[in-house]
Amino acid sequence: MNAKFNALLVAATLLAGSSGLAMAASNAQNASLSTTAAPGASAKLTLGEVRKIDTEQGKLTIKHEAIENLQMPGMTMVFKAADPAMLQKLQVGDKIEFAAEKANGAMVVTTVQVVK
Repeated sequence: MNAKFNALLVAATLLAGSSGLAMAASNAQNASLSTTAAPGASAKLTLGEVRKIDTEQGKLTIKHEAIENLQMPGMTMVFKAADPAMLQKLQVGDKIEFAAEKANGAMVVTTVQVVK
């Protein structure tokens, strides 16, 4: 009788534990979705200067101020353009305002405009 009770207790514990893990994984997945949903929706525009444009790779190098939504300090770095066509209106040396998001492990410029 005691062995049956112990087996039932172990099975219930394992079932409860796996349900908790599934719930935790689901919550983690939902949290990651909320940080990547609607690119640019929560992103404040950041000031920067175009240092290099690579139209073949769809990338641009920007010397930028702190990017608040990414908790990133000011620096010079390469970004991927969400739409490579946005690179056509830029020139090296342009002062810009842009929004960036992290998508699939890459930093992506979602919006860019030249500051007059």
